[in-house]
Amino acid sequence: MRLQKYLALAGVASRRRAEELIAQGRVSVNGTVVRQMGQQVDSGDTVCFDGKPVAVQMRKRYIMLNKPFGVMTTMDDPQGRPTVAQLTQEITERIVPVGRLDFETEGLLLLTNDGELVNRLTHPRYHVEKTYYARIGGQISDKELDRLARGVDLPDGYHSAPAKLRAVTREHTETIVEVVVSEGHNRLVRQLFEAAGKHLIGLRRERIGTLSLGGLQSGRWRHLTPGEVQYLKQLTGMRDEIGK
Repeated sequence: MRLQKYLALAGVASRRRAEELIAQGRVSVNGTVVRQMGQQVDSGDTVCFDGKPVAVQMRKRYIMLNKPFGVMTTMDDPQGRPTVAQLTQEITERIVPVGRLDFETEGLLLLTNDGELVNRLTHPRYHVEKTYYARIGGQISDKELDRLARGVDLPDGYHSAPAKLRAVTREHTETIVEVVVSEGHNRLVRQLFEAAGKHLIGLRRERIGTLSLGGLQSGRWRHLTPGEVQYLKQLTGMRDEIGK
């Protein structure tokens, strides 16, 4: 199989990210650094990433984590900040986050060593819906929510795609807004409210598709059920196979 697919199946990164790692010279096959796409590997080859051997793992892991505030969505951090790897260290297989939640955002995060599923869940063509609950300081009107839902120019210059926004509760000092988006632009929800001139007090991701945190406590994780894995694969057009 191609080297980038091998890396994805080994849980190193998605195929797209694996191609970047190859181009950076961080991958070797049988002791030789590979920088060109199209390299083929088989079961007898030794593949290394950053000098460490990697192998296709037969047992797939699918994890749901309730990421706390103040934790990095990375497996390591040069600045020594807490990471999701420390919260899932009981998992012996190499797993990676599916997309990102920024340092100040909490809630549902998937981690897996199924590189193909990572690639599909993060690819814009599949329009996987993600549901957030945002705490906004003060009030925000339905008219303002409708304007954001239609798509607006964000502070970084990106124009957001249509989304779904509705006020869940309104109090004098704050408003809770449910936000459903299907694109993965960096800090998208935060930038939506910044574009409206609103102060975001807190942000939590509650659902990916129909998968929900339920009663999972902050900082805890659980395995996805076979039915949940099957749902994610069907959602992204993968063949109906449950990883073992």
